[in-house]
Amino acid sequence: MSRKCLQKPDAVMESAADHATAAAEGSRPPRVLVVDDERLTRWSVVETLADQGYEVAEASDAASAIDAFRGCSSDADVVLLDLWLPDSNDLHVLSAIQRRSPSTPVILMTAYGSPELSEAARRLGAFAVVDKPFEMDALGPLVGRAIGSAGRWRTTPHDAPRRGGQL
Repeated sequence: MSRKCLQKPDAVMESAADHATAAAEGSRPPRVLVVDDERLTRWSVVETLADQGYEVAEASDAASAIDAFRGCSSDADVVLLDLWLPDSNDLHVLSAIQRRSPSTPVILMTAYGSPELSEAARRLGAFAVVDKPFEMDALGPLVGRAIGSAGRWRTTPHDAPRRGGQL
């Protein structure tokens, strides 16, 4: 089965009216890939971001996360990536995503953070490193800043969230 690569928007939306117009024209909200093997954490992150209007896809392991970037480099506008996954417990996945899609911001989530890990992750291109547990309310603004840093979006997504999709 082949995957359809999503296109980046050509214009920057500046108001809620622009979001409504874009929705009617078939554009999409910013897309977030959430990679975490802990089902409850992944669900909480997906629900939180979907409630804020993001289109959210999920993966539970490194192979699925990396596979999401095969063939086309920009399906996700930002990635929330857990450090410890069943098939990876280092920065390999971050590095692989950055190689395939250097303009996609990656936010690394970890319960095993250290200054050395944060520095290494940033050297590999991580937008931010977030220590678990974290406040769910902080995710939306952080994701918004990450997307803004990539220059893809200026405003928050429209009000039609999609939950639990596959990239």
